[in-house]
Amino acid sequence: MGPALPRSTVTAGPAAATGPAPRTGSSRLPIGDLPASLVVFLVALPLCVGIAVASGVPAELGLVTGIVGGLVAGALPGSSIQVSGPAAGLTVLVADAVGAHGLAGLGVIVLVTGLLQIVLGLCRLGRWFRAISLSVVEGMLAGIGLVIILGQLYALADQPAPAAGPSKIAGLVELPSRVAASPVSQTALTVGAVTLAVLVSWPRLPRWVRVVPGPLAAVILAAAAAQALTPPVATVRVSSLLDVVALPDAGSLALLTSVAGIGAVVAFTLIASAESLFSAAAIDRMHQGPRTDFNKERVAQGAGNTVCGLLGTLPMTAVIVRSATNVHAGARTKASRVLHGCWLLLFAALLPWTLELIPVAALAAVLVHAGAKLLPLRTLPALWARHRGEAVVLLVTATGVVVLNLFEGVLVGLLLAVVKSAWVSSRLHTAVEVGEQGTVRVRLSGTATFLRLPTVLDALDAVPARQPVELDLTAVHYLDHACRTALERWAQRHSSSSSHPVRVRTGGS
Repeated sequence: MGPALPRSTVTAGPAAATGPAPRTGSSRLPIGDLPASLVVFLVALPLCVGIAVASGVPAELGLVTGIVGGLVAGALPGSSIQVSGPAAGLTVLVADAVGAHGLAGLGVIVLVTGLLQIVLGLCRLGRWFRAISLSVVEGMLAGIGLVIILGQLYALADQPAPAAGPSKIAGLVELPSRVAASPVSQTALTVGAVTLAVLVSWPRLPRWVRVVPGPLAAVILAAAAAQALTPPVATVRVSSLLDVVALPDAGSLALLTSVAGIGAVVAFTLIASAESLFSAAAIDRMHQGPRTDFNKERVAQGAGNTVCGLLGTLPMTAVIVRSATNVHAGARTKASRVLHGCWLLLFAALLPWTLELIPVAALAAVLVHAGAKLLPLRTLPALWARHRGEAVVLLVTATGVVVLNLFEGVLVGLLLAVVKSAWVSSRLHTAVEVGEQGTVRVRLSGTATFLRLPTVLDALDAVPARQPVELDLTAVHYLDHACRTALERWAQRHSSSSSHPVRVRTGGS
């Protein structure tokens, strides 16, 4: 049995029997799509703004990515129900890219990522992104969740956050004293705590109350509370969408000639693609309509990221929270996700000033809540009990993301997953028995690789030096070069120390 799926995938399963079945052939707008689009818009609005702020870019860029996710990716084939936009899972990667290369460099990275995704989809390679260890993906998401939480705990208290993960952890010791010494921090923490309390308690409230999405309700209540509290807390700063959109220039394109730029493109492509495909797999469990065409979905995501890169904005992926909201709100076709992009565009054009009423601490609370959902708190104990090796891969990947960075942490996790798989697959049994006339028979069965050399050589070295030996390899399925060489050298040494040459039996003998 394989490792546990990411938490979002596991929790999506029960809804499979009750989710609506999308209709794709009707020319009329299904009655559920219009209200569903409004619900998705209300959920997406605070998340788009919060993810942009957490990524260290202007809030408007999150709205632009949400708009592109609806109007571009939403209109293309692939998945009828899945909603795309800025994702919390890319927050760490975006912040690192902006810090290293600036907003212009981010645009180039996202542009090339989109083009690469289109090529992968057209070459029908989308399904290969599913050939990734689930423990590595879940560990990646858990590490991202921890990094988001660690960073946003400082924003909750209106305090600057250290840059590196270990520094953020160490700084938590001094954070309470810094908050106690600052009235502004105390007010911000109060606003953030109220927001977080609303988010946690919202699912337990009566159904008629939950008509309003939890993130929107929490942000509205926090904005109202911030107006009544003193001293005032920091709020979102907003300007025109046209002021933040920037086309790539020749100078920023030079980034593609550097190892750092190419590495960033690879990281964005792999992680954004994996997150989108795992989201699609989860959403497919929630309805009984057409399944996702992963290659077409890869092209749709690539087209959206290409436009985002041209506009110099945040990358987009398919996102599980907005997609699940779309299903539960009664969406039947892609019209819902396209309309949600229209509502975001109208809001950004007509009511941008309302964003300036939102406290930064409230958005930090929304992201802490989103980051906590990325942690596999429910599935990890069962995974540890049944597949301890997979649990170790998950924990090491998450730790690597926090301590190193997203790309290096995932590479460490992938390397460990490969080593673990190689270790498990190279099962080798060594049996030593003494037969008639004192002949020692050493029988190997299974897969003999360099990973099992210590065990094999220990058994061979325990054979008395002057005893005749028969090395039975008839039950060995695979013998790699390192193991073969080690056995040949041991046979030569043993034969030279006794008057009896080692007899080797293979499958052909």
